[in-house]
Amino acid sequence: MDACGLIVEYNPFHFGHKYHLEQSRQLSGADCMVAVMSGNFLQRGEPAIIDKFERAKAAIDSGVDLVVELPTLYAVQNSDYFAKGALMILGELGVDSICFGSEQGKTEPFLHARKTLEEQSDKYTDILKHGLSDGLSFPEASRSAYETIGLSNKEIDLTKPNNILGFSYIKAIHQLKLSIRPMTIKRIHNDYHDTEIQHQIASATSIRKELHKHRKLTEPVNSTLPGPSKRALERYLQKAKTWHNWEAYFSILQYRVLTMPVDQLKNVFGIREGLEYRLKKTAKEADSFESWMQLLKTKRYTWTRLQRVFVNILLHNEADSVSRMLENDAAPYIRILAMSPAGRSYLNLMKKKLNSPLYSKLPRENNPVLALEERATDGYYSILPPRIRKELRKKEIMPPYMAT
Repeated sequence: MDACGLIVEYNPFHFGHKYHLEQSRQLSGADCMVAVMSGNFLQRGEPAIIDKFERAKAAIDSGVDLVVELPTLYAVQNSDYFAKGALMILGELGVDSICFGSEQGKTEPFLHARKTLEEQSDKYTDILKHGLSDGLSFPEASRSAYETIGLSNKEIDLTKPNNILGFSYIKAIHQLKLSIRPMTIKRIHNDYHDTEIQHQIASATSIRKELHKHRKLTEPVNSTLPGPSKRALERYLQKAKTWHNWEAYFSILQYRVLTMPVDQLKNVFGIREGLEYRLKKTAKEADSFESWMQLLKTKRYTWTRLQRVFVNILLHNEADSVSRMLENDAAPYIRILAMSPAGRSYLNLMKKKLNSPLYSKLPRENNPVLALEERATDGYYSILPPRIRKELRKKEIMPPYMAT
C-alpha cells in the first residue's frame, strides 16, 4: 500500500487544496494520502480560524485518508524547522513520496539548489550572519546569501513563500536521510499573499479576510470552499460562537506583556535584541492587536516573526526549553486527528514498524513536547466562555472524527 505525504495547514480547506490533493494522488499513484497538518497555531504565527479537529474532518471528507498533527513545537517555526518536524513524522509513517505546491512547479531546480547550498554552505552561513548583524530580517539576509552563492531567481525564486517551504522540504529529506521521493505541482490562479478573492481557487488569506469581515459564509467565499469545509466552519461557529484571529486574544496578550517582568519576557522563545523593551513600551499604547503590530514591526521585526513571538508569549514557551526540543532528529510522537477507512488500513500496516509513540487522544505523560501541546490547546480555547471551552477541550480526550 503506497502512501503520499502532504504537508498542510488547511486554514480553511479550499478548492486550491482540493486541486493539490487530486494532483498529488494522480502524480504519485498512491493508495493512501497522508496529511501532516499544523494544529491550532500555524507557521506564520497565527491561530487557526477553526480548531484542528474540524479542519481534519473537512480534509477527510474531501478525500484525504489520514490526518496527523504537526506538533506546535514545529508548526510555529521558520520553514526549516517546520519542514523538519513534518518530514520526521512522514518518514516515520513510511510514506513513499511527498507532493508540495510551489510557484516553481518543477522538482529539479529544488534538487539542484540543495546541492549548490551544500557545496557552498560555509559561504552561505557567513553571508547570512553578516546580513543579520547588519539589521536585515532573516528572509532578506537569506535571500542575499542565496544570490551570492549563485541561486538566482531565474532558476528558482526563493523569495516566493511556497518555493521557500519546498526548498526546506528538500533539505529536510536530505538532512534526515529519508528515502522519500519529492514531487511538486505548480500553484495556480492566486498568490499566497493575495488579499482579494478573484477566482474559485483563491488564497486562504483572502478567504479568511472575507470570513472575518462578514462573520458568516457569504459570496464570494462560498464559491471557494468545498462542502465539507463550509460545514466545518458553520459547525465550529455554531459551537464556539466565533472564528479565531489574533484580535480576540489582544487583551490576554496585552495583560501578559504588561505584567511580566522584563527578565521573564526576555526568556520567551524568539525574543532577542531588546525586543522585550519594545513590547513593554508599545503594549501601553496599543488599543488593538492590529495597532500593536503596526507599532512593533520594523525592517528587523517582521510581521511573521512578531506573530510567532506572540504565540510563545501566550503559551509560556521559554527559549532554553524550545531550543533543546528542536535539536531532536526523531519524531516525538504521531498524533492521529482523523482518518478514513483507507487511512486506518494503512496505519494498521505501519503500526509495528513505528519507532515513535502513536496517539489518538492527548496522553498524560512527562514529555515536554506534549506539555507544550497541552498549553497550545488551552491557549487556543482561552478566548471562549468557560462552558464552551470545557466542552471543546474534551476533543483532546475523545477525538470525534475517527474511522469506524
